[in-house]
Amino acid sequence: MKLQETKGYTIIQQWLAAQQLHPFEFQETTWQHLLNGESGLVNAPTGCGKTFSVFLGTIIRFINQHPQDFKQKRHSGLQLLWITPLRALAKDIGRAMEEVIKGLEMQWQVGIRNGDTTSSERARQKKQTPEVLIITPESLHLLLAQKGYETILETTQVIAADEWHELMGSKRGVQVELALSRIVNLQRSRSLPTCSIWGISATIGNLETAAEVLLATLGKTGVIVKAQMKKQVEVASILPDEIEKYPWAGHLGISLIEKIIPIIQQSKTTLIFINTRGMSERWYQELLNHAPELAGAIALHHGSIEQELRLWVEEALHTARLKAVVCTASLDLGVDFRPVETVIQVGSPKGVSRFLQRAGRSGHSPDAISKIYFLPTHSLELV
Repeated sequence: MKLQETKGYTIIQQWLAAQQLHPFEFQETTWQHLLNGESGLVNAPTGCGKTFSVFLGTIIRFINQHPQDFKQKRHSGLQLLWITPLRALAKDIGRAMEEVIKGLEMQWQVGIRNGDTTSSERARQKKQTPEVLIITPESLHLLLAQKGYETILETTQVIAADEWHELMGSKRGVQVELALSRIVNLQRSRSLPTCSIWGISATIGNLETAAEVLLATLGKTGVIVKAQMKKQVEVASILPDEIEKYPWAGHLGISLIEKIIPIIQQSKTTLIFINTRGMSERWYQELLNHAPELAGAIALHHGSIEQELRLWVEEALHTARLKAVVCTASLDLGVDFRPVETVIQVGSPKGVSRFLQRAGRSGHSPDAISKIYFLPTHSLELV
Protein backbone atom coordinates (compact mmCIF):
# COMPACT_ATOMS: atom_id res chain seq x y z
CA MET A 1 0.00 0.00 0.00
CA LYS A 2 1.45 3.37 -1.01
CA LEU A 3 1.56 5.79 1.91
CA GLN A 4 0.45 8.88 -0.04
CA GLU A 5 -2.73 7.13 -1.20
CA THR A 6 -3.99 6.30 2.30
CA LYS A 7 -6.56 8.20 4.36
CA GLY A 8 -4.22 8.23 7.39
CA TYR A 9 -1.52 10.07 5.44
CA THR A 10 -4.03 12.61 4.07
CA ILE A 11 -5.36 13.36 7.59
CA ILE A 12 -1.84 13.79 9.06
CA GLN A 13 -0.72 15.90 6.09
CA GLN A 14 -3.71 18.23 6.61
CA TRP A 15 -3.00 18.51 10.35
CA LEU A 16 0.69 19.31 9.72
CA ALA A 17 -0.23 21.89 7.05
CA ALA A 18 -2.57 23.59 9.57
CA GLN A 19 0.44 23.90 11.93
CA GLN A 20 2.50 25.25 8.99
CA LEU A 21 4.67 22.14 9.12
CA HIS A 22 5.82 19.73 6.45
CA PRO A 23 7.12 16.17 7.03
CA PHE A 24 10.78 15.38 6.37
CA GLU A 25 11.69 12.64 3.95
CA PHE A 26 12.97 10.35 6.73
CA GLN A 27 9.62 10.70 8.56
CA GLU A 28 7.62 9.72 5.48
CA THR A 29 9.97 6.79 4.85
CA THR A 30 9.41 5.56 8.44
CA TRP A 31 5.63 5.93 8.04
CA GLN A 32 5.74 3.79 4.88
CA HIS A 33 7.75 1.08 6.66
CA LEU A 34 5.33 1.13 9.62
CA LEU A 35 2.44 0.83 7.20
CA ASN A 36 4.12 -2.27 5.74
CA GLY A 37 4.44 -3.72 9.26
CA GLU A 38 8.23 -3.55 9.24
CA SER A 39 10.62 -2.90 12.16
CA GLY A 40 13.85 -0.93 12.24
CA LEU A 41 15.89 2.00 13.52
CA VAL A 42 15.45 5.75 12.97
CA ASN A 43 18.62 7.86 13.09
CA ALA A 44 18.24 11.65 12.85
CA PRO A 45 19.81 14.71 14.53
CA THR A 46 18.37 15.98 17.82
CA GLY A 47 15.42 18.33 17.33
CA CYS A 48 14.42 17.07 13.87
CA GLY A 49 11.25 15.14 14.74
CA LYS A 50 12.35 11.55 15.45
CA THR A 51 9.43 11.16 17.89
CA PHE A 52 6.88 12.06 15.20
CA SER A 53 8.44 9.61 12.74
CA VAL A 54 7.25 6.65 14.85
CA PHE A 55 4.29 8.20 16.71
CA LEU A 56 2.58 9.68 13.63
CA GLY A 57 3.29 6.46 11.74
CA THR A 58 1.34 4.57 14.43
CA ILE A 59 -1.55 7.06 14.12
CA ILE A 60 -1.59 6.72 10.29
CA ARG A 61 -1.71 2.95 10.67
CA PHE A 62 -4.65 3.19 13.11
CA ILE A 63 -6.61 5.63 10.90
CA ASN A 64 -6.13 3.30 7.91
CA GLN A 65 -7.46 0.38 9.99
CA HIS A 66 -10.51 2.41 11.07
CA PRO A 67 -11.06 4.95 8.26
CA GLN A 68 -14.73 5.64 9.07
CA ASP A 69 -14.73 5.87 12.87
CA PHE A 70 -11.14 6.67 13.95
CA LYS A 71 -12.38 9.84 15.71
CA GLN A 72 -15.09 8.06 17.69
CA LYS A 73 -13.17 4.87 18.49
CA ARG A 74 -12.24 4.72 22.19
CA HIS A 75 -10.84 2.01 24.50
CA SER A 76 -8.85 0.52 21.61
CA GLY A 77 -6.28 -1.16 23.86
CA LEU A 78 -2.56 -0.42 23.93
CA GLN A 79 -1.43 0.60 20.43
CA LEU A 80 1.98 2.15 21.13
CA LEU A 81 4.41 1.21 23.93
CA TRP A 82 7.04 3.95 24.21
CA ILE A 83 10.12 2.91 26.24
CA THR A 84 12.21 5.85 27.42
CA PRO A 85 15.31 5.82 29.66
CA LEU A 86 14.44 9.06 31.49
CA ARG A 87 11.54 10.12 33.69
CA ALA A 88 12.00 13.77 32.67
CA LEU A 89 11.42 12.75 29.07
CA ALA A 90 8.04 11.11 29.65
CA LYS A 91 5.95 14.16 30.49
CA ASP A 92 7.36 16.12 27.57
CA ILE A 93 6.75 13.37 25.01
CA GLY A 94 3.27 12.80 26.46
CA ARG A 95 2.43 16.49 26.09
CA ALA A 96 3.53 16.51 22.41
CA MET A 97 1.49 13.37 21.69
CA GLU A 98 -1.63 14.71 23.42
CA GLU A 99 -1.45 17.87 21.29
CA VAL A 100 -1.61 15.76 18.12
CA ILE A 101 -4.43 13.53 19.45
CA LYS A 102 -6.47 16.60 20.44
CA GLY A 103 -5.83 18.25 17.05
CA LEU A 104 -7.04 15.12 15.23
CA GLU A 105 -10.10 14.90 17.55
CA MET A 106 -9.23 11.30 18.42
CA GLN A 107 -10.25 9.58 21.67
CA TRP A 108 -6.83 8.11 22.47
CA GLN A 109 -5.42 8.36 25.99
CA VAL A 110 -1.72 8.78 26.82
CA GLY A 111 -0.46 7.16 30.04
CA ILE A 112 2.88 7.56 31.81
CA ARG A 113 4.37 4.84 33.97
CA ASN A 114 7.60 5.35 35.92
CA GLY A 115 8.87 5.78 39.47
CA ASP A 116 6.80 8.96 39.88
CA THR A 117 3.46 7.36 38.85
CA THR A 118 0.99 7.14 41.75
CA SER A 119 -0.63 3.83 42.72
CA SER A 120 -4.08 5.25 41.86
CA GLU A 121 -2.88 6.11 38.33
CA ARG A 122 -1.39 2.60 37.93
CA ALA A 123 -4.73 1.10 39.01
CA ARG A 124 -6.56 3.33 36.52
CA GLN A 125 -4.21 2.20 33.72
CA LYS A 126 -4.86 -1.45 34.63
CA LYS A 127 -8.63 -0.92 34.62
CA GLN A 128 -8.61 1.05 31.36
CA THR A 129 -5.46 0.63 29.27
CA PRO A 130 -4.37 3.86 27.50
CA GLU A 131 -3.68 3.66 23.75
CA VAL A 132 -0.16 5.06 24.32
CA LEU A 133 1.93 4.07 27.34
CA ILE A 134 5.23 5.89 27.99
CA ILE A 135 7.32 3.74 30.32
CA THR A 136 10.86 3.31 31.71
CA PRO A 137 12.67 -0.08 31.39
CA GLU A 138 12.33 -0.69 35.15
CA SER A 139 8.57 0.03 35.19
CA LEU A 140 8.10 -2.20 32.14
CA HIS A 141 9.68 -5.10 34.03
CA LEU A 142 7.43 -4.47 37.03
CA LEU A 143 4.45 -4.44 34.65
CA LEU A 144 5.52 -7.81 33.17
CA ALA A 145 5.61 -9.27 36.69
CA GLN A 146 2.00 -8.31 37.41
CA LYS A 147 -0.98 -10.60 37.20
CA GLY A 148 -2.99 -10.09 34.01
CA TYR A 149 -0.29 -8.14 32.16
CA GLU A 150 -1.02 -10.24 29.05
CA THR A 151 -4.34 -8.48 28.41
CA ILE A 152 -2.58 -5.09 28.47
CA LEU A 153 0.18 -6.03 26.02
CA GLU A 154 -1.48 -8.42 23.57
CA THR A 155 -3.02 -5.55 21.51
CA THR A 156 0.31 -3.66 21.16
CA GLN A 157 0.98 -2.77 17.53
CA VAL A 158 4.18 -0.70 17.82
CA ILE A 159 6.99 -0.61 20.41
CA ALA A 160 9.46 2.31 20.35
CA ALA A 161 12.81 2.18 22.19
CA ASP A 162 13.67 5.86 22.50
CA GLU A 163 17.31 7.00 22.89
CA TRP A 164 18.42 3.45 22.04
CA HIS A 165 22.10 4.52 22.09
CA GLU A 166 21.73 5.32 25.80
CA LEU A 167 20.20 1.91 26.61
CA MET A 168 22.11 -0.45 24.31
CA GLY A 169 24.90 -2.39 25.98
CA SER A 170 23.78 -1.44 29.50
CA LYS A 171 21.84 -3.38 32.15
CA ARG A 172 18.75 -1.33 31.29
CA GLY A 173 19.23 -2.22 27.61
CA VAL A 174 19.22 -5.92 28.52
CA GLN A 175 15.99 -5.32 30.48
CA VAL A 176 14.46 -3.85 27.32
CA GLU A 177 15.65 -6.79 25.18
CA LEU A 178 14.14 -9.29 27.65
CA ALA A 179 10.85 -7.38 27.78
CA LEU A 180 10.64 -7.26 23.96
CA SER A 181 11.26 -11.00 23.79
CA ARG A 182 8.49 -11.62 26.33
CA ILE A 183 5.94 -9.42 24.51
CA VAL A 184 6.71 -10.79 21.02
CA ASN A 185 6.52 -14.41 22.22
CA LEU A 186 3.28 -13.67 24.09
CA GLN A 187 1.72 -12.44 20.83
CA ARG A 188 3.06 -15.42 18.88
CA SER A 189 1.78 -17.93 21.45
CA ARG A 190 -1.72 -16.45 21.06
CA SER A 191 -1.49 -16.38 17.25
CA LEU A 192 -1.78 -12.57 17.29
CA PRO A 193 -0.11 -10.21 14.79
CA THR A 194 3.44 -9.47 15.95
CA CYS A 195 4.14 -5.84 16.82
CA SER A 196 6.63 -3.61 14.97
CA ILE A 197 9.72 -2.62 16.99
CA TRP A 198 11.52 0.66 16.32
CA GLY A 199 14.67 2.08 17.86
CA ILE A 200 15.14 5.87 17.90
CA SER A 201 18.49 7.63 18.29
CA ALA A 202 20.45 10.69 17.27
CA THR A 203 23.96 9.51 18.03
CA ILE A 204 24.48 5.83 17.16
CA GLY A 205 27.49 5.14 14.94
CA ASN A 206 27.12 1.36 14.46
CA LEU A 207 23.54 1.41 13.15
CA GLU A 208 23.50 -2.18 11.82
CA THR A 209 24.68 -3.64 15.15
CA ALA A 210 22.22 -1.45 17.10
CA ALA A 211 19.32 -2.64 14.92
CA GLU A 212 20.45 -6.28 15.15
CA VAL A 213 20.49 -6.18 18.98
CA LEU A 214 17.09 -4.47 19.18
CA LEU A 215 15.32 -6.74 16.67
CA ALA A 216 16.95 -10.06 17.68
CA THR A 217 13.70 -11.41 19.12
CA LEU A 218 11.91 -10.86 15.77
CA GLY A 219 14.60 -12.81 13.92
CA LYS A 220 14.90 -10.19 11.19
CA THR A 221 17.40 -7.48 10.25
CA GLY A 222 14.84 -4.68 9.85
CA VAL A 223 15.29 -1.41 8.02
CA ILE A 224 17.49 1.58 8.89
CA VAL A 225 16.07 5.03 8.20
CA LYS A 226 18.82 7.65 8.30
CA ALA A 227 17.96 11.33 7.94
CA GLN A 228 20.14 13.09 5.38
CA MET A 229 20.36 16.24 7.47
CA LYS A 230 23.29 18.08 8.96
CA LYS A 231 22.63 19.77 12.28
CA GLN A 232 24.79 22.85 12.86
CA VAL A 233 26.61 22.73 16.18
CA GLU A 234 28.80 25.53 17.55
CA VAL A 235 31.30 24.49 20.23
CA ALA A 236 33.15 27.14 22.25
CA SER A 237 35.70 26.55 25.03
CA ILE A 238 35.83 28.66 28.18
CA LEU A 239 39.55 29.02 28.88
CA PRO A 240 41.42 30.19 31.99
CA ASP A 241 43.49 33.38 31.62
CA GLU A 242 46.67 31.58 32.74
CA ILE A 243 46.80 27.99 31.53
CA GLU A 244 50.19 27.32 33.20
CA LYS A 245 48.64 27.59 36.67
CA TYR A 246 45.67 25.31 35.88
CA PRO A 247 45.96 22.01 37.84
CA TRP A 248 46.25 18.57 36.20
CA ALA A 249 43.54 16.95 38.32
CA GLY A 250 40.66 17.77 40.64
CA HIS A 251 37.58 19.93 40.02
CA LEU A 252 38.53 23.60 39.83
CA GLY A 253 36.03 24.71 37.21
CA ILE A 254 34.40 26.99 39.77
CA SER A 255 37.41 29.31 39.44
CA LEU A 256 36.04 30.15 35.95
CA ILE A 257 32.54 30.98 37.24
CA GLU A 258 32.98 34.70 36.46
CA LYS A 259 33.29 33.79 32.75
CA ILE A 260 29.98 31.89 32.81
CA ILE A 261 27.80 34.65 34.31
CA PRO A 262 27.93 36.93 31.20
CA ILE A 263 26.97 33.92 29.01
CA ILE A 264 23.91 33.25 31.22
CA GLN A 265 22.91 36.93 31.19
CA GLN A 266 23.19 37.23 27.39
CA SER A 267 21.13 34.06 26.73
CA LYS A 268 17.38 33.61 26.97
CA THR A 269 17.72 30.30 28.88
CA THR A 270 20.85 28.27 29.67
CA LEU A 271 21.30 24.64 30.77
CA ILE A 272 24.47 24.04 32.82
CA PHE A 273 25.35 20.32 32.87
CA ILE A 274 27.41 19.10 35.84
CA ASN A 275 28.47 15.44 36.17
CA THR A 276 27.59 14.83 39.84
CA ARG A 277 24.72 15.87 42.11
CA GLY A 278 27.08 17.15 44.80
CA MET A 279 28.94 19.45 42.40
CA SER A 280 25.67 20.62 40.79
CA GLU A 281 24.48 21.84 44.21
CA ARG A 282 27.81 23.60 44.79
CA TRP A 283 27.68 25.29 41.38
CA TYR A 284 24.10 26.42 41.99
CA GLN A 285 25.12 28.01 45.30
CA GLU A 286 28.28 29.61 43.85
CA LEU A 287 26.34 31.14 40.94
CA LEU A 288 23.95 32.75 43.43
CA ASN A 289 26.90 33.98 45.53
CA HIS A 290 28.61 35.56 42.50
CA ALA A 291 25.43 36.85 40.83
CA PRO A 292 22.75 37.47 43.49
CA GLU A 293 20.57 39.11 40.81
CA LEU A 294 19.92 35.58 39.43
CA ALA A 295 17.94 34.65 42.57
CA GLY A 296 14.50 33.45 41.48
CA ALA A 297 15.67 33.07 37.87
CA ILE A 298 17.97 30.07 38.40
CA ALA A 299 17.03 26.54 39.50
CA LEU A 300 18.59 23.17 40.31
CA HIS A 301 17.49 19.83 38.77
CA HIS A 302 18.76 16.35 39.61
CA GLY A 303 17.32 12.91 40.32
CA SER A 304 17.30 13.24 44.13
CA ILE A 305 15.14 16.36 44.14
CA GLU A 306 11.51 15.65 45.02
CA GLN A 307 9.16 15.06 42.10
CA GLU A 308 7.01 18.16 42.62
CA LEU A 309 10.01 20.49 42.40
CA ARG A 310 11.48 18.66 39.38
CA LEU A 311 8.19 19.00 37.50
CA TRP A 312 8.01 22.70 38.40
CA VAL A 313 11.52 23.27 36.98
CA GLU A 314 10.64 21.40 33.76
CA GLU A 315 7.43 23.44 33.39
CA ALA A 316 9.26 26.72 34.07
CA LEU A 317 11.81 25.80 31.38
CA HIS A 318 9.00 25.26 28.88
CA THR A 319 7.50 28.65 29.60
CA ALA A 320 10.90 30.45 29.66
CA ARG A 321 10.40 31.62 33.26
CA LEU A 322 13.93 30.55 34.21
CA LYS A 323 17.19 32.16 33.09
CA ALA A 324 19.32 29.11 33.91
CA VAL A 325 19.08 25.56 35.25
CA VAL A 326 22.01 23.73 36.84
CA CYS A 327 21.43 20.03 36.13
CA THR A 328 22.91 16.56 35.96
CA ALA A 329 21.98 13.85 33.42
CA SER A 330 18.40 14.22 34.75
CA LEU A 331 17.77 16.70 31.89
CA ASP A 332 20.01 14.88 29.45
CA LEU A 333 17.95 13.24 26.79
CA GLY A 334 15.57 14.47 24.18
CA VAL A 335 13.63 16.90 26.34
CA ASP A 336 12.17 19.52 24.05
CA PHE A 337 12.67 22.79 25.93
CA ARG A 338 12.37 25.19 23.02
CA PRO A 339 13.39 28.36 24.91
CA VAL A 340 16.83 26.85 25.71
CA GLU A 341 19.34 28.95 23.78
CA THR A 342 22.66 27.89 25.29
CA VAL A 343 24.17 24.78 26.90
CA ILE A 344 27.27 24.80 29.12
CA GLN A 345 29.05 21.51 29.84
CA VAL A 346 31.22 21.59 32.97
CA GLY A 347 33.85 18.85 32.93
CA SER A 348 34.08 15.81 30.67
CA PRO A 349 30.70 14.53 29.44
CA LYS A 350 32.23 11.01 29.31
CA GLY A 351 31.78 10.69 25.55
CA VAL A 352 31.42 12.68 22.32
CA SER A 353 27.92 11.34 21.57
CA ARG A 354 26.60 12.56 24.93
CA PHE A 355 28.29 15.93 24.35
CA LEU A 356 26.51 16.30 20.98
CA GLN A 357 23.24 15.08 22.52
CA ARG A 358 23.48 17.83 25.14
CA ALA A 359 24.41 20.39 22.50
CA GLY A 360 21.13 19.48 20.77
CA ARG A 361 19.19 20.67 23.82
CA SER A 362 19.83 24.21 22.55
CA GLY A 363 18.36 25.30 19.23
CA HIS A 364 15.98 22.33 19.39
CA SER A 365 14.60 22.64 15.84
CA PRO A 366 15.97 21.55 12.44
CA ASP A 367 17.06 24.97 11.19
CA ALA A 368 18.42 26.35 14.49
CA ILE A 369 22.11 26.33 15.45
CA SER A 370 22.92 24.40 18.64
CA LYS A 371 25.45 26.27 20.78
CA ILE A 372 27.42 24.55 23.55
CA TYR A 373 30.25 25.85 25.74
CA PHE A 374 32.80 23.50 27.30
CA LEU A 375 34.35 24.44 30.64
CA PRO A 376 37.33 22.24 31.63
CA THR A 377 37.75 21.45 35.33
CA HIS A 378 41.50 20.68 35.03
CA SER A 379 44.33 20.79 32.47
CA LEU A 380 43.85 17.28 31.12
CA GLU A 381 40.27 18.16 30.09
CA LEU A 382 41.62 21.40 28.63
CA VAL A 383 43.89 19.39 26.30
